[in-house]
Amino acid sequence: MSDQVLDKETWPTEAEAAINDIRKHVNFAQVAPKLKSTDQRIYINITTLENSQYCIEMSASGFRVVGRKYNDTSLSSIENMNYETPYALLNSISQKYRESFGGELMNKLLDLAKNSEG
Repeated sequence: MSDQVLDKETWPTEAEAAINDIRKHVNFAQVAPKLKSTDQRIYINITTLENSQYCIEMSASGFRVVGRKYNDTSLSSIENMNYETPYALLNSISQKYRESFGGELMNKLLDLAKNSEG
């Protein structure tokens, strides 16, 4: 049996949704223009808030770093683990992501507390 969950035409839509979810917490993110998506995976280029570049593979297994620069898939699957979400992956590679995401969460909780008081 194949791991096919989405088709080649659906992966870009899913990747864009993931990118939109993390956009505020990275300097740059886009579907890797030089790497072809397949029925099993698509690649996303990301620059963290620390200005580190990564190529991320998105597949039915999750998200994993496959390269340390854009459009690079040279890292072996043994070197990097899969993460269930892009948030978990970013949490492991970017301290500034944790700070940015945590700050946004704190602001939302403070707003919620203010609204419930008044």
